[in-house]
Amino acid sequence: MALKEQVVEGIAILALKGKLLGGSETEELHGKLSQLQQSDINKIVLDLRQVKRLNSSGLAALMVAKASLRNAGGDLKLANVEGEVHSLFMITKLITIFETFSSVDHALKSFK
Repeated sequence: MALKEQVVEGIAILALKGKLLGGSETEELHGKLSQLQQSDINKIVLDLRQVKRLNSSGLAALMVAKASLRNAGGDLKLANVEGEVHSLFMITKLITIFETFSSVDHALKSFK
C-alpha cells in the first residue's frame, strides 16, 4: 500500500493506494495516524479512490482509527468510497458509521 499525505487548514488528507488487508498495510496506516495525532492533527480524510481491496482487518483498522480520533475531539471521514470497497461497507453496514463523501473537497468542507 502506498500512502500520500497532505495537510490543509489543520486537516490531514491521506490518499491510500493498493490494498488494505491487514499486516504491514494496517500497521503503516496506524503509524501515520498516530504520528498525526501526536502533531495535534485529529481531523482526517481518507481518500479511498485507489484502494481496490479491503478486508475485515482493514475495516477494523479504520474503526479503531475513527474511535481514537473521536476520543481526541476529531474525526475520520472517507472520500471516494467506490466499487468493491463501497460494496463491503454496504454489506457490513459500516456505511452507517462512517461519513462518506463523493470527493475529498466535500469531506474537507464537512469539517467546517
